[in-house]
Amino acid sequence: MKKLFKGFAVAAVLTVSAGTALNAHANTGALDKILEQVKQERISEGKINKQREQEFLSERADKQALLNKAKSQLASEKSRGESLAKQYAQNENTLAEKEAALQSAQGTLGEMFGVVRRAAQDAIGSIEASLVSAEKPGRAEILRSLAAAKELPTVRELEELWISLQTEMTESAKVSTFETEVAGLDGNPSMKKVTRIGNFNLVTDDGYLIYSPETKSIQPLGKQPDGYILDGISALENTSPDNYAGVYIDPTRGAILRINTQKATLMEYFHQGGVVGYIITALLGLGMLITLIRFVDLTLTTSKIKSQLKNVATPNTNNPLGRILKVYHDNKNQDVENLELKLDEAILRETPRIEAGINIIKILAAIAPLLGLLGTVIGMILTFQTITLFGTGDPKIMAGNISLALVTTALGLIAALPLILLHALVAGRSKSVLHILDEQSAGIVATHAEKEKA
Repeated sequence: MKKLFKGFAVAAVLTVSAGTALNAHANTGALDKILEQVKQERISEGKINKQREQEFLSERADKQALLNKAKSQLASEKSRGESLAKQYAQNENTLAEKEAALQSAQGTLGEMFGVVRRAAQDAIGSIEASLVSAEKPGRAEILRSLAAAKELPTVRELEELWISLQTEMTESAKVSTFETEVAGLDGNPSMKKVTRIGNFNLVTDDGYLIYSPETKSIQPLGKQPDGYILDGISALENTSPDNYAGVYIDPTRGAILRINTQKATLMEYFHQGGVVGYIITALLGLGMLITLIRFVDLTLTTSKIKSQLKNVATPNTNNPLGRILKVYHDNKNQDVENLELKLDEAILRETPRIEAGINIIKILAAIAPLLGLLGTVIGMILTFQTITLFGTGDPKIMAGNISLALVTTALGLIAALPLILLHALVAGRSKSVLHILDEQSAGIVATHAEKEKA
């Protein structure tokens, strides 16, 4: 660009010089200087171009040297790659030979490896679910490593498998007591003294416990078994090591205990009877109340009659026999027939008071099973309505109505049986009182008849 610019400058100068031809001879000296300057600049530009050409050639030689070096390295790497490929193939052949030699050297050890892995895998589940793990946790870790191993087990690992299985068998035959954390029903854990009965149950002062293999925690039952079962735990806690105590165990490791928590109590069964069941219970309560009142009244009456029998000559109107004797004393002058009629009339007046409420007990005893039958019919009607709406696919839908039918029947029978017995008891007591009255009345009449004949 510099050279081109200078050329334009020279042309411009020449143009100006041509336009001023009249002054050509006058400016000859200036033109010589310009010519000389152009020549010098051309020489300088030539030197610069030559220098640039030399630099280019030098750089070209360097690039060529680098290219040659790269080609040499490429050839060397290709040769090395071919050598490595041959070595890799040779190593593969060697590995195959070694693998075959290893398989040949193992012989039946491969079968043992499979047996060990299978035994470890089978033992993991039983040991994790075992109650022994509640006392001795972490025993399944070595078994997991054996079950997941890809190589032959070492002698130490085989010994660990043996020890794990032997420990399980040995501890399953022991009754052991240890301190551990027990989760509460409210979610708050606490340290408690737990007794492990073999591999069957975990118990504490509060009752039976459940071990959860998933969470590896000990939890109490939502509902404990009946009291007579829990009494065995108390006996076990108070037994010395040299003595024995009977205790109930769950051979299913808690499955039966879990099912027991779902079993309905007597109160739950009672409430399943519904309104009909409540009515039957009310009738039973009413009958028992009437029975109690009548039994107490007849007992007191019998006691007063026995006292009156000891003093027949002095009648006391606080008892039926005394009132009958008073009738006799008031009608001693009557003949036998009139006296007998008077006494019969007095006994008839006492009979309703003595037999009061007894027939009501009998009626209640008859009504109770009929109400139970009514509850059965209602439960069956509701069951068929449920079947009509929802079908028979889910028996739980019909269970409530069937429970109503069965519970009301049972309640009706349960109420009728004691009411019948109570009716017989009260009726017998009232008949004994009436029998005493009849007996004394007959004796009075007989004595009076004898006096008249005399």
